[in-house]
Amino acid sequence: MEAEDMSTAMEEGFKGLLRLTGSVKNYDWGRNGKESCVARLYRLNSGGKIDENQPYAEFWMGTHESGPSYVVEESGRTDNGYSNGGGIRDKCSLKDWIEKNPSVLGGTVLSKWGTQLPFLFKALSVEKALSIQAHPDKDLAILLHKEQPLVYKDDNHKPEMALALTEFEALCGFISLEELKVIVQTVPEIVEVVGNAFAERVLDLNEDDEEEKVKLVLRKLFTEMMSASKDVITEVLAKLISRLNIKNKVRELTEKEQLVLGLEKQYPADVGVLAAFLFNYVKLNPGEALYLGANEPHAYVYGECVECMATSDNVVRAGLTPKHRDVRTLCSMLTYRQGNPEILHGMTINPYTMRYLPPFDEFEVDRCILPPHSTVAFPSAPGPSIFLVMGGEGTMTTSAETIVAEGDVLFAPANTNITIATSSGLHLYRAGVNSRFFE
Repeated sequence: MEAEDMSTAMEEGFKGLLRLTGSVKNYDWGRNGKESCVARLYRLNSGGKIDENQPYAEFWMGTHESGPSYVVEESGRTDNGYSNGGGIRDKCSLKDWIEKNPSVLGGTVLSKWGTQLPFLFKALSVEKALSIQAHPDKDLAILLHKEQPLVYKDDNHKPEMALALTEFEALCGFISLEELKVIVQTVPEIVEVVGNAFAERVLDLNEDDEEEKVKLVLRKLFTEMMSASKDVITEVLAKLISRLNIKNKVRELTEKEQLVLGLEKQYPADVGVLAAFLFNYVKLNPGEALYLGANEPHAYVYGECVECMATSDNVVRAGLTPKHRDVRTLCSMLTYRQGNPEILHGMTINPYTMRYLPPFDEFEVDRCILPPHSTVAFPSAPGPSIFLVMGGEGTMTTSAETIVAEGDVLFAPANTNITIATSSGLHLYRAGVNSRFFE
């Protein structure tokens, strides 16, 4: 869009679809080159050149300053099907464009969040485990941002949801009390780190104990483990790996034991390897989703997903990472809630589309898989949407028809009716404000 076109759109109230370029993140846990769906999306979306020896971890779509999207004019595709990136005439961030044209958010969203797009949409390609981490609630985010603005770069909370594109593995939340007792009895290395007294306190608990008592014991055990010295952890992990390798010769290791061996290869002498025993090991199939509230520990382990969250980049880390660790904050902020996380399978909103509704106002995600020669309508929503085309090609029609294909990202203003059609098949995702927020 040229400056004159943008000005006209702002004066008249923009109607239609806005084509965007996203931002790529090359974190070291990402998949390399052509093996990464993030690399593919980046190349198709922005015309970026791919380095086969570099990891491509995250593709961001939204307004966060750490990875902003930009408005571009449609420029067509090159003969090989890739976007040539040549349509950018007046580079304008989506954030700036919305601030100059706030009506695109809809009145209800504008009243709640101002001109800030309330959600951040991503695609992730995970080759090695991410850090053991949690995201602060709103009050803690304000405090952390004030005290350490270079580490915690905004003052917002960050509830999030991961929707699997492939088989997807994650550590999420603490295991149940029953499972915790088994771990204490069967993983002597944990007892060596925390001491027999802590182990006995766990074993003395029972299901009739008050929830707060159980949480307090778990909190003290976890804090003691995560605060152990590097020398202690190095020595204990050496014993653990040796023991598991010997066990592997006489019996098949459990999934959690196999996971721990893999994590140790990725992050040698890291306390997060030992901490993995305390978390639920979750495996999602494509089309299944996992949501994470504030102050809940988690670590994505392997696979590819789309992810949506409140617009924030606040992460408190304590293990499985070379990045800054804030062990004290992490251990103090967690809820210490136990038990398996809820897996969302989506609710059918039409024959081709499933909707995933987490318990957060800021976002929801739709997964739409259109077979050849099919059409589907996305009725107008009171808030804005971002569409990501993951595969195939087709058209998206509002007041005009837009040709779309893999890698395309489009912003749809509030109250926009969209008809999507394809002759060859089309696979796309939509992020928007949670429908329940408008009820």
